[in-house]
Amino acid sequence: MSSILVLNGPNLNLLGTRQPEIYGTTTLEELEDMCQRHAQARGVECVCVQSNHEGALIDAIHNARGVHDGIVLNAGAYTHTSIAIMDAIISAEAKVVELHLTNIHAREEFRHRSYLAKAAIGQICGFGVAGYPLAIDAVLSHLNKD
Repeated sequence: MSSILVLNGPNLNLLGTRQPEIYGTTTLEELEDMCQRHAQARGVECVCVQSNHEGALIDAIHNARGVHDGIVLNAGAYTHTSIAIMDAIISAEAKVVELHLTNIHAREEFRHRSYLAKAAIGQICGFGVAGYPLAIDAVLSHLNKD
């Protein structure tokens, strides 16, 4: 059985209550349940992890090597600042789909730059929580090509 890691970064623990007009009303727990059900329907295990700490996200990427076949990564604001997370993706040779709830390209200028894009196999943004099942399917589609 394949395994996908859904890795959520800073402030995503506040989903459902933090700026619901931007990020929606779905909670992190509801989102994780949705991801696990979606993956299970495709015969894939899904493990969900959230951290507000850059080092913990890097450790999760490193630890995914040999355990998970792919990663769905919403690194939040670290997307725009963390060369270290980009390097972790590259060094772990992880199959990562970068994910954002909002369309980062339609927001503030500083959000337009993604350090992760260079290391990711693709990017999904702007579809709210519906982007997570899309990202899981994108990872699986990429894995099925190999």
